[in-house]
Amino acid sequence: MSSLKSYRELIVWQKSIELTKKIYALTQLFPKEEMYGLTSQLRRASVSICCNIAEGQARNSTGEFKQFPGISKGSLAEVETLVLLSKEMHVLKVSDYQALSDNCEEINKLLNGLLKSLATNHSPLSTIRRKNDQSK
Repeated sequence: MSSLKSYRELIVWQKSIELTKKIYALTQLFPKEEMYGLTSQLRRASVSICCNIAEGQARNSTGEFKQFPGISKGSLAEVETLVLLSKEMHVLKVSDYQALSDNCEEINKLLNGLLKSLATNHSPLSTIRRKNDQSK
């Protein structure tokens, strides 16, 4: 099992929390008729990314952890698709679309790194942000 004390140490979890907060803020600006459509779908998919990372890291073994970043990748693909649809339907500004797309790309790379680390049964130390690094 990894030497992490908490999923909160994972940069990918931290970045997915940031993405979720941005999505919640931006979807507040969506038309009310999208409350049960794009707004709800986007929010649930973004929450799923960080929750699956947390749940996986809390499992008893690296073997159990391995499946959860893959689930997060699926949710991330859902977010990317919904963000694109939101832009195409003119409920999301192009600049916001680009910013969210950039965030998604970064999270995807971090998830790939985490999956690679878990596949080699190493502790995902390269995906950790230590407390003293946060102050820089």
